[in-house]
Amino acid sequence: MKFAHLADTHLGYRQFGLLEREKDFYEVFDKIINKIIEEKVDFVIHSGDLFDSARPSPSALLAFQKGLLKLKGAGIQMYAIAGNHDIVNRNGAIPPQVLFKKFGLKVISPINTNYLHDDVFIAGLPFYPASQGKNLKNKLEELSKKAENHEESILVLHQGIDKYFNLSYELEIGDLPDNFDYYALGHIHNYICDDFGKGKLVYPGSSETWNVNELVDFKKNGKGFVIVDLDGPKVDVKRIKMDTPREFIVKTIDYRNLGAEIDAIKNTIKDFDKKPILNLKINNIDSSAGEIYEFINRELGDLALMIRPTFNVLDREVDVNAIIDDENALGPKELLIDELKEYDNENINNLAIELYDLLSKNKIEDSEDLISQFFSENYGIDYEKDDEEITESKPKDDQVRFSGATQ
Repeated sequence: MKFAHLADTHLGYRQFGLLEREKDFYEVFDKIINKIIEEKVDFVIHSGDLFDSARPSPSALLAFQKGLLKLKGAGIQMYAIAGNHDIVNRNGAIPPQVLFKKFGLKVISPINTNYLHDDVFIAGLPFYPASQGKNLKNKLEELSKKAENHEESILVLHQGIDKYFNLSYELEIGDLPDNFDYYALGHIHNYICDDFGKGKLVYPGSSETWNVNELVDFKKNGKGFVIVDLDGPKVDVKRIKMDTPREFIVKTIDYRNLGAEIDAIKNTIKDFDKKPILNLKINNIDSSAGEIYEFINRELGDLALMIRPTFNVLDREVDVNAIIDDENALGPKELLIDELKEYDNENINNLAIELYDLLSKNKIEDSEDLISQFFSENYGIDYEKDDEEITESKPKDDQVRFSGATQ
């Protein structure tokens, strides 16, 4: 039995606000579908963040529909879960994947947690935030017991695990059941293939460069997906690297050699089929950063889709684009996480971080729903937003919290 495993395709993502980048994500997804068909697999697993938004654009929906119909035409079934980007954080919400059930997509949800593909048991859950960790662990125990009745089994999740995710995560490695043959993970955009339990644990990584911090792993492992063969004595995982539509060029330049370095870049990119994105760091500047930016833009502007320079002026870095997308920088979220360390309450800490993420995007209703769900499941208290009354009740079933509950 051979299958394809991909994740984090983020269809609809308009990186840097550029339509060209949105199209790049569609292009590489289409190439992946064609390659999967060429590999003659038995089925496909998508481990979440199929779309970049829970309300994808018509273009994003169409891009996926085309790919799904190609697979259907080749007789290849797809199984999918919702990732954190696919989920609206609201009671009763469903992910956009549900729209494609009539086209043959098998959606794994809190209600439909498992399927059988021939003799292979495929089980999983959509993304659970860290504040729902108890429910997630209980669900995993249930799936583990079901897997005991099958010779071959796959667990599909979209979660950060402490062993692979240094900042914030939803599961510790010891929380995973160890009786599955393959762990089809999503959420981390870098490629990871590790031994776990009796099988393999794999993050295939994102299909395109969603964040510039992924470029280090991209140089080593590329972008793409994996082909998994269950028929041998051990699970065999084959990495399939895909050519991405557009180059990201990261270069550090000494100001004293600025002219020669810019000429070298110009000669490199002038014959590219698609304009690249340039991330340039200029060191040892002893003149106006504005003038240097104008020079770089004049020399390279027509050859690059976007130029993102950072200038080191007297030991001080200045980002001309004022774009903060470095997840390793010490930003407000990192400061919050650091301050929360002094409180010995993991559930409260996770709630604070999730509220920060929602409120920073002005998602007020989603924040209220999260608070209501948290108090209901942890303290048996319902917070009624309309009349501000607090009433005692039994904890709600966690299925209403997650997308797919009303499928």
